[in-house]
Amino acid sequence: MNKELIRVEDLRKYFSIKMGFMKYNYVQAVEDANFSIRKGETLGLVGESGCGKTTLGRTILRLHEPTSGKIFYDGEDITHVKMLPYRRKMQIIFQDPSASLDPRMTVGEIVGEAIDIHKLAGSKKERTERIQQLLTQVGLNSEHSNRYPHEFSGGQQQRIGIARALAVEPEFIVCDEPVSALDVSIQSQIVNMLEDMQKDMGLTYLFIAHDLSVVRHISNRIGVMYLGNMVELAESNELHKNPLHPYTKTLMSAVPVPDPAKSRARKRIILEGDIPSPMNPPSGCRFHTRCPYAIPRCKEEVPVWRELATDHFAACHIL
Repeated sequence: MNKELIRVEDLRKYFSIKMGFMKYNYVQAVEDANFSIRKGETLGLVGESGCGKTTLGRTILRLHEPTSGKIFYDGEDITHVKMLPYRRKMQIIFQDPSASLDPRMTVGEIVGEAIDIHKLAGSKKERTERIQQLLTQVGLNSEHSNRYPHEFSGGQQQRIGIARALAVEPEFIVCDEPVSALDVSIQSQIVNMLEDMQKDMGLTYLFIAHDLSVVRHISNRIGVMYLGNMVELAESNELHKNPLHPYTKTLMSAVPVPDPAKSRARKRIILEGDIPSPMNPPSGCRFHTRCPYAIPRCKEEVPVWRELATDHFAACHIL
């Protein structure tokens, strides 16, 4: 797990917004992301809604073209290359399974589409057997291949999405909040299945989620994003035991604790104010408008992303 599979350097993604005749503004969705994902590991990504988690995942896959910066896959710069050869290696599981499945296609057609595009089956029989194998692998019946997505529950639809992602035998999968739309009991089934597949197939995940307890369970390392910036990155247990950035401390204080006595004893950190607009982010550190420890330097100067302890990175002036 020491070899890098994914690396991004100074990655930025801006979206242009038309404000009037010949007038444009930009949503700064991702700003100067620098991190790597090792082969066989799961990197969790957490943060508030709208902080850029999904955009970052999709930009790594080049579903969104980066504004600037570089993306490396297994040492190769893929920032500007044709992506079809890499589509076999890099896949995504979408957040809303019902919206990501074509309602006019059967399950067999949905899962088999990628097999056809990449010519992975030598005959119709081999294609059918491959589809049935994939459905069985994700806990569905082979007879389900003739049904349509609306005939399945949310959890089953997400399993279909996972089977589609696995159809091309990828190495890297972006899991874009794959359990947030599901019931808690179904969430655990999907997470356990993703873990089992990772062990069996040597998969590498970027796991995007809101639920910190789920992210801690499945992730080897966790990155924390705020308003387009990565503010902290560390090993999962280290981040929970020793959060350094003020924003990370705030998130951790909001995680429910099953012990009532411990829950009453700990201090909850409440942020004041609303998250600023990504069209007009604050100068300097983007968190300084809500940070209880902010100093004048935070308003004027962007903090440097640096390693503060072994494999523990953060960007903060007061650390």
